[in-house]
Amino acid sequence: MASFTLDSSLGGAIGGKTAAALERAFGMKTVGDLLVHYPRRYARHGELTPISTLPLGEPVTIVAEVRRVSERRMKNRNGSLLEVVISDGNGEMSLTFFNQSWRVRDLQPGRQGIFAGKVGIYKGAQQLAHPDYELFDDADTARLKVQANANLPIPIYPATSTVASWQIQKIVELVLDGLGEVPEPFPDDLRARHGLIDARTAIEHIHRPTDFAEIEPARATLRMQEAFVLQVALLQQRQFVRALSATRRAPGPLLERFDEALPFPRTPDQITVGDDVTRDLQGDWPMNRLVQGEVGSGKTLVALRAMLQVAQSGGQSALIAPTEVLAAQHVRSIARMLGPKLAPELMPTLLTGQLPAAERRKAALRAASGQALIVVGTHALLSESTTFADLGLVVVDEQHRFGVEQRESLRAKGSSPHALVLTATPIPRTVAMTVFGDLDVSTIRTMPAGRAGIETHVAPLAEHSSWFARVWERIAEEVAQGRQAFVVCAAIDAEKLTKDDTADEPAGATGGEASRTRWGVVQVADLLSRHPSYESIRVEILHGKMPSDEKDAVMQAFARGDVDVLVATTVVEVGVDVPNASTMAILEADRFGVSQLHQLRGRVGRGGIPGLCLLVTEAPRGTPARDRVDAVASTLDGFALAEVDLELRGEGDVLGDAQSGARSSLRLLRVVKDADIIAEARVEAERVLADDPALLKQPGLAAALERNVGIAERAALAKN
Repeated sequence: MASFTLDSSLGGAIGGKTAAALERAFGMKTVGDLLVHYPRRYARHGELTPISTLPLGEPVTIVAEVRRVSERRMKNRNGSLLEVVISDGNGEMSLTFFNQSWRVRDLQPGRQGIFAGKVGIYKGAQQLAHPDYELFDDADTARLKVQANANLPIPIYPATSTVASWQIQKIVELVLDGLGEVPEPFPDDLRARHGLIDARTAIEHIHRPTDFAEIEPARATLRMQEAFVLQVALLQQRQFVRALSATRRAPGPLLERFDEALPFPRTPDQITVGDDVTRDLQGDWPMNRLVQGEVGSGKTLVALRAMLQVAQSGGQSALIAPTEVLAAQHVRSIARMLGPKLAPELMPTLLTGQLPAAERRKAALRAASGQALIVVGTHALLSESTTFADLGLVVVDEQHRFGVEQRESLRAKGSSPHALVLTATPIPRTVAMTVFGDLDVSTIRTMPAGRAGIETHVAPLAEHSSWFARVWERIAEEVAQGRQAFVVCAAIDAEKLTKDDTADEPAGATGGEASRTRWGVVQVADLLSRHPSYESIRVEILHGKMPSDEKDAVMQAFARGDVDVLVATTVVEVGVDVPNASTMAILEADRFGVSQLHQLRGRVGRGGIPGLCLLVTEAPRGTPARDRVDAVASTLDGFALAEVDLELRGEGDVLGDAQSGARSSLRLLRVVKDADIIAEARVEAERVLADDPALLKQPGLAAALERNVGIAERAALAKN
C-alpha cells in the first residue's frame, strides 16, 4: 500500500466520501487531523458499561449484551417494531428498530457488542432508537478468541450521530497501515530525560494498543508533545515581538504631577505593577503585558499612569472597552482622576458608534490630529475612518470580550505600539502559561483600604420556593436605608427569548438549569411595578439593545442616586462603579459561569457600605449548575474561583476562538491537571530555542509546529 504522511489529505488516504463525512463531523482535513482524534477511553471484550449512569439526551457508546428480542405489529400505522433488550448485568435498556425484521438474525440473546445512539426515555425506561451497533464475533468464534483478546483494548472514540466510534476505529486502522515515517518533534536528549517513547510508537499505541499497559506511556508522550510544541510557539512569538523596535516612552512631569495629586496612596501591588509598566515603556521592544486583578484593585490607575508616560512624548493611547456603558464610564473616571489641570492637556475623548454624527466626527478629528492624547471607545476605534497621529499605547480592557482580529486591527493603527491588556477575570497560572505565554503577566492581589466587603448567599428555590418573595423584600429593606440595588437577568425578554448582545453565554448552555429562561429584564420590571413594597421605589431597566444615549442616561441617573433599583442584563458586568449600591440579586444564577458571577458580584460593596449578593437559583443540589453557584458563594477569592471554574467547565479549547482565533491544538493536555507538564515543557522549550532559535537542527519540531500550531494559529498568536 502506498504510504502517506501526517500532512497528506484525508481524501487521498481514505477516499473522498469518507473524508467528507469526517470533515463535516469533526473538521478533519489531513491524516494528522484524524490521528489527533484520540480515543476518549478503552473498553475490554466482556466488559459491560453501567447502563444506570448513561446521561439522558446525549450520544453514548456502550459495550453490552443482548438479553431478549421481540417483534410486534404496530397498532396505529403499518409495519413492525423490533425491540431488543440489552443489559450490563445490573440494569437494562431497550433498542428499537422500525420495519427491520432482518436484524433478528444478528441480535441473538447472549451476543455482545458495541451500541451507539442517543439516550431517550420511553414509558419510564431508557432506550436507544435506531442505534448503530457492531457485534463481537459469533459465540463459537468468540470462545476461540477470548483468550487472545482478553487483554486487547477496544478504543472508544468521540463520535457523532453520523460517524460511530467503531467506524472511526476502522478508518484509523486503515490509515495507520499506510502511514509512512512520522517526524520526531523531541530532541533525543529531551526524550531520554523524560522517558518518552518515539512519535510513531506513541501514535500506534494510543490508537491500537495490544495491551492496556501500552496506553499510558503513549498518552504521556503525546501530552508532553502538545505542551512542548505550544510553548515553543509562544516563546518564538515572544522572540518575534522583541525583535521589533519600539519608541521609548520615558516618564516625566505629567506623571509626577498626577502622582502628587493622587488623594490616596497606591497599594504595594499597584506600585510593583506600575514599576513593571514604567520599565517596559522605556524598553527596546514593544511592551506586551497582561495585568490581572480583582474588580476594583486599581488596574485602571495602572493603565492611566502608562498613558501619562506615553503622553509625555506626545504619544497617544487608545483604550478599547467591550460596551458603550463602560467606555463612557472610563472617560468620566479618567477625566475625574486626571483632575481639572491635567484633563484639558490630555483631552480624554470618547469615540463610539452610537455617538451623534457631529460628535463622532469631532472625536475622530481629535484622534487624527493628535489633540486627544487619550481616546476611549468601543469597536468604533477599529473602523478604517479612525486614525491616530502617533499611537503609542493600546490598552485592551476586559480582553476576553475581544477576538484577536479586533485587537490586531487597533495595534496596526500605530508603529509597533506598546500593548497593555487588563482583565478582572483572574487567570490561573497554567492558563497564563498556556494562552498568554508570550505576554509578561503582572498581578494585583491587594485591594485598596476602606472596602466593606461582600456577603454572598444562595437562594435555592428548588428547596425553598418561598425565598423568592423574600429576595424582593430584602432589596426593599436596603432601599429603605437609602441604598441602591442591582437585579441581574440572563435575558432581556424571556418570553421572546431575546439574548442580550453583551451576555457571554447562551441561556441553558450548562448543566442542571431549566430548559428556558423564565426571568428577563422585562418580566422583572413588570413584577416590581405591581409589587406593593415597590410603590415608592424608583426602578429602571438597562440592557444592550437600548440606544446608546438612553443607556448612558440611565447609568448616570443610577450613579447620581436618582434610581433605586436597576434591573439589567450582564451589561453591568464590568466597570460600573456606584459606591452606594449595596445589594445585587442575580436571577437564575446557574445560567452564568463562575467567573461571570464573581465579576457581577464585584459591582456592590465598593464603598464603605457592606455588600450583599443573592444568587437566586432553581438548580437542584448536586447538579453542575448548582455547584457553580455554591462555589461562588463559598469564597470571595477570584483566583481560587478561577481554578474552580476551570475544574467545573473543563478548559475546552484553551487556544479557542476567543483567544487564538484558531482551532485548539490541545487534545490530551489539561491545563489544571497537567500544570507540572506545562512548566517542564516551558523550561525545555527555552533550552531548545536558546541553542537553536530558528529550529534549523530540529526539522521534526519545526514540522510539528507548522502542523499543530499552523499558519492560522501562529498568525493569531502574533496578534495576542
